Amino acid sequence: MVDNILSLLPHRPPFVMVDELLFADGKSSRTSYRVSPDNLFVEDGKWNEAGLLENMAQTVAAGAGYMAQLSNEAVQVGFIGGVKNFVVKSLPSVGDELITETVVADTVFNMVRVEGQVSCNGILISSCELNIFIGNIFIGPQS
Repeated sequence: MVDNILSLLPHRPPFVMVDELLFADGKSSRTSYRVSPDNLFVEDGKWNEAGLLENMAQTVAAGAGYMAQLSNEAVQVGFIGGVKNFVVKSLPSVGDELITETVVADTVFNMVRVEGQVSCNGILISSCELNIFIGNIFIGPQS
């Protein structure tokens, strides 16, 4: 869909957990990612749970970035504000290709509730519900 995934994300290496945006329509997004041996979340040849969560969140970000580009708007920063019903059936290994899908369930002001799932070799390996806050968020005293 897009030649340069970095143009869709506020993230930069080494904290990029998606390789390619496969689909986005404003409500759902689908990405692919091949687990590399030098990824921050690889432990003993396996990609850990934090990597799976971040991959789902970046799938949302990639889809939102694509929609922003279509509207000639800036890519916004988002923050995971909550995780619910996080299930990990298995951890992927280095070299595995993951397909991640997210669907926006609700939007309230600058909070988006998303349902996400990660598959490896056609098998669901992880799912959860994420609350993601998007845009400028007050996180402390400002001068």
